[in-house]
Amino acid sequence: MSESLTPLAPGTLAGKTALVTGSSRGIGADTVRYFAQAGANVVINFRNKAPRAEKLASELRDLGVEALVVGADLTDAESVQSMFDEVQRAFGTLDILVLNASGGMESGMAEDYALQLNRDAQVRVLETALPLLGEGSRVVFVTSHQAHFIRTTPTMPEYEPVALSKRAGEDALRDRIPALEERGIEFVVVSGDMIEGTITATLLERANPGAIAARREDAGKLYNVSEFAAEVALAAVEPIADDHTRLVGDTESFGGE
Repeated sequence: MSESLTPLAPGTLAGKTALVTGSSRGIGADTVRYFAQAGANVVINFRNKAPRAEKLASELRDLGVEALVVGADLTDAESVQSMFDEVQRAFGTLDILVLNASGGMESGMAEDYALQLNRDAQVRVLETALPLLGEGSRVVFVTSHQAHFIRTTPTMPEYEPVALSKRAGEDALRDRIPALEERGIEFVVVSGDMIEGTITATLLERANPGAIAARREDAGKLYNVSEFAAEVALAAVEPIADDHTRLVGDTESFGGE
């Protein structure tokens, strides 16, 4: 097993509880797996893939940790509240909250769905989780360079609505940093370049054939799902920069903030 696949040392999160939104697959699933490998009890959140979430939970329980599976539509306030009610019953508190779930390129959704999910729902999840987040806990928001730098660096038209909504979500969360710090809650943004093998990359490639290969050539390397998830997991435990940002992968193609 390569080092990137065990980013956190075994036992370092023993006694801790971590929730990752959108964690039945992809980056979220690998992030939850890394937390469990480090001894954390985990909450696997999904929207509509219960069997996959349950399969992951079974795998992680074999590591000797507790794994709670909770379905929730993050754009629905009652659904989010129910999720955290279950977390409170199961664990009492939460030490790590990773805001990983995002979207906006799905077909058949309302015109403002990207904003609903990538801004409004992110803030709702954080605010609903606050009673469970004690001093020393940490919140991690996962985004992309294409969204993080959207104010200074244009992205492909197919992704622009998502990028703008994710940047709006990031800004709304950053506005809450002073209030979080008053409660002793740490906050960090993890921004990555396009990630090989994600649903977003697949949808972008379908809409704009060759886009991923072109970005790979420009960047020199693109992280895969497990490699980027390792960076997200590390962001939950490593010291946070003064600007509350962890940039993963090439940024030379992107302008400043």
